[in-house]
Amino acid sequence: MASSKSSLAILLCLTIIAVLSSFVLEAEARAFFVFGDSLVDNGNNNFLATSARADAPPYGIDYPTHRATGRFSNGFNIPDLISQAIGEEATLPYLSPYLTGERLLVGANFASAGVGVLNDTGVQFANIIRITQQIQYFEQYQQRVSDIIGPEETQRLVNQALCLITLGGNDFVNNYYLVPFSARSRQFALPDYVVYVISEYRKVLARLYELGLTRVLVTGTGPLGCVPAELAQRSRDGNCAPELQRAASLFNPQLQDMINSLNSEIGSTVFIGANIRQTSIDFINNPGRYGFVTSKTACCGQGPYNGIGLCTALSNVCPNRDIYAFWDAFHPSERANRIIVQQILSGSTEYMSPMNLSTIMALDAAANV
Repeated sequence: MASSKSSLAILLCLTIIAVLSSFVLEAEARAFFVFGDSLVDNGNNNFLATSARADAPPYGIDYPTHRATGRFSNGFNIPDLISQAIGEEATLPYLSPYLTGERLLVGANFASAGVGVLNDTGVQFANIIRITQQIQYFEQYQQRVSDIIGPEETQRLVNQALCLITLGGNDFVNNYYLVPFSARSRQFALPDYVVYVISEYRKVLARLYELGLTRVLVTGTGPLGCVPAELAQRSRDGNCAPELQRAASLFNPQLQDMINSLNSEIGSTVFIGANIRQTSIDFINNPGRYGFVTSKTACCGQGPYNGIGLCTALSNVCPNRDIYAFWDAFHPSERANRIIVQQILSGSTEYMSPMNLSTIMALDAAANV
């Protein structure tokens, strides 16, 4: 009898564990939405008449298919690695003809290389998906999903989703500092321009919340003056370009302050700041510690630091991408992206504020048990 009771107790425990595990898995199976620029674009610009494309070799040289996909990387980019970390398949570009049916339920990537917070950023790239259009596509996405699973389930899917948005760098590199005496630099002194961009960014984030997103990772800019393109154009001694560094140092703290203010206004931790500038500075200042032989010269390119022009089939291409912090003149290598995503997942409050992604996932899983 005692043995029977013991077996029953064990069976009951196993049943409870199985039920709880299924709840946790269900909580973890969440849609993922991506907005922003070339750091997170996974192929939308392939479908557009624009020069801001990464759809030809040697892009994608280390991707599983060894083919260019539209990602500005030798392999995986930041959204890919986040999807892998949360156990989900990579989201498709919203413009992809393959994003139909049940694949819509995984989420979508709306990002477009060249865009910024401001609609006049990246005008030289002509036909890109500006952030206002990305948000309109997100509204369209919700209608498409609603036609499949109904409005209530669509709202639940969006409310429980994870979102990543990466904007801001182009507002400096491809706007304010694009040419000497640019229109924006004549209109604003740099500190005033930063305040203006942040105020416009706040409107973007508030709109995402209005549309139902409740967990949004917001990355700041990287160390703008340290990328190979800026070293090639603005540096005489290999040191980071001071004006662009000043822009990043003004922008990122104000972005975090704005995020804190929005969360306070909402009364919940909707927006989470990811300090990719600090993560990048770590491996730029001490590349050897992270296994890189250089954090100044790009793997793919030409000219000083391989920072001039585009990465093409005619460019210099390093044989081992894992020992280069930068893949091309502007974008991190896949290995550098992995370091960035590791800090997003488990970094301290120096890198993730107010909490990292692992903490978010654990809290959300517990809330759904």
